[in-house]
Amino acid sequence: MRKTTVLIDEKLLADAMEAIGARTKKEAIRAGLEALVKHHHRQSLQKELGTFDIDLNLEELERLRNDE
Repeated sequence: MRKTTVLIDEKLLADAMEAIGARTKKEAIRAGLEALVKHHHRQSLQKELGTFDIDLNLEELERLRNDE
């Protein structure tokens, strides 16, 4: 880990800290970066896997879950 100096919008940082209940600026920044990376990974996985329609009603889905 290394120390880095950056200019950050104080209002945005304060709003982020309040939104997630962060006690420190470091905690809020780390949480934001982790969320950004997680979001990127999800998008990459979705692109790789693609999308598909599944024609199940709630009862069929429950049955499939219980069969496993």
